[in-house]
Amino acid sequence: MTINAGLWIDHRKAFIVFLTASGEEVKTVESNVEKHVRSTGGSRTSTPYGPQDVAAGDVQERRFTQHLNRYYQEVIKSLSGADAILLMGPGEAKGEFQKQIKSKEFSQRIVGVETVDKMTDRQIAAKVREHFATASHS
Repeated sequence: MTINAGLWIDHRKAFIVFLTASGEEVKTVESNVEKHVRSTGGSRTSTPYGPQDVAAGDVQERRFTQHLNRYYQEVIKSLSGADAILLMGPGEAKGEFQKQIKSKEFSQRIVGVETVDKMTDRQIAAKVREHFATASHS
């Protein structure tokens, strides 16, 4: 049985629509990551005109990246049964996700990448159905 999947992804949420002969199934994976963590500028030492601690921002950036990588790995696991994947999203996340998936065995299963704006869950499902319906008629 062929499983087609559509994935809409940004840094906060992945919405996956699976299409099979028996119907449609949806799954949501939340990243639980804050929008990008902003540094307040570091902290000063108690000495006047002492050095500022700028490493704090770097640590926050690394944590953010590690958190996103764990999120992308969870999404990859969710898609492991899919034969064909349509990848969609509004910003950087779909490209970052595609880089993560490149090293995986099913990177060749990506049948399309589309830049789309924010969509409701129903709009995403309809777009996935439409994509695979026209692909099967080609």
